[in-house]
Formats: sequence, structure tokens, C-alpha cells
Amino acid sequence: MKGGTMTIAHIDELQLETDTAYRFQYLCDFIGFGQDDIDAIHAAATHLAPLVPTLVDAVYEKLFSYDSTKRHFVPRQSGYDGAVPGGLDALTLDHPMIAFRKQHLGRYLTRLVTGKYDAGMVQYLDMVGKIHTPEAGSAELDVPLVQMNALMGFVATAVSRTLMSLGLDRQTELRTLLAFEKLLWIQNDLISRHYQLAA
Repeated sequence: MKGGTMTIAHIDELQLETDTAYRFQYLCDFIGFGQDDIDAIHAAATHLAPLVPTLVDAVYEKLFSYDSTKRHFVPRQSGYDGAVPGGLDALTLDHPMIAFRKQHLGRYLTRLVTGKYDAGMVQYLDMVGKIHTPEAGSAELDVPLVQMNALMGFVATAVSRTLMSLGLDRQTELRTLLAFEKLLWIQNDLISRHYQLAA
């Protein structure tokens, strides 16, 4: 800052809505998500990867505790070709379709902590939002934004609690918590954008 003036970055707001890579970079710059954060997330992989099944189970127990979220697992899931439940009451946590969905969530969480944060990751994070709307995946799958926000809030809290249970030194714990907080805010935006596009 010189003479009381600040340099202001120019942002093409129309491009934010049409160019996912540009949007991702803007979010990273604004929030402050950088290589140090990615390194912290990757460093946590050895601790978190073995706990992914426990995290997945916790997420699905929460999803099954509300009819507003459980109902979205009754229709056939994209990519699943097995038997489907006859209704909400027939859908259990050990149903083959739920095992299929749990595998997807497990791969997602594993990729967050082990994957390279390149153009492929950006497209992957964006697709996570898109597949929960009729725009991708199953045409029957249309999860309201409030349910996606609730889910992401629960996931963020579950990840934070897990990190705080690992016994990391305080500096590493704080750095890792902040890195995941930034990442999940970015993910939440790449979910929300598809609801804005559909509006």
C-alpha cells in the first residue's frame, strides 16, 4: 500500500460463472488456499486414510436419521445396477446400494487427502456438486441445496473432530484444520454454483 491506496485485483465476474478453473483459482486466492495447505492435507493422509471408513459410516448414520436426506437414496443411484429398495422403510444401512454409495464417499475423502490438486481435481470437485442435481448422474436425483449444505457442515465438523483426536502437535493441528476448512468452503461453493445455474 502506497499513499493510502491499494492495488485492486480485477476479476471477470462473468468468467467466474462459466470457467471452473478461473473460479477455483479466484476462491483459492481470496480464501488463501495454497501449496502450504495442500501439503498439510497430504501430510494428514497417513492419519486420516485409515479412518475414512469410520467417517463414511458416521456420515451415513446422520443421513439416515432424517427422512429429508434418507429419501434421496431410495431411487436408483447413477452407476448402480443392483436391486433397489421398495421404499424408505425398506432402505437399510447394509443395503447393497448404500454399500455402493459408501464406496463413492470413501473414494472422495481419500482423494481429498491423497490427490494432486491439478485441473483434474478441480473438475472432480465441481462434479461432486453437479451429480447431486439432475444435470449429471441420475435424472431422478435432485438433492435440495439445504440438504447439501447440511451434509457439508456435518462432514466439516466430523473431519475437524477426527483431526483433533489424532494427538498432533498444536501447530500441525491448527495448520491442518485451517487447510481443510478452506478446502471444504471451496468445495461448498462448487456445489452451490450448480443450484444457481439451475435456478
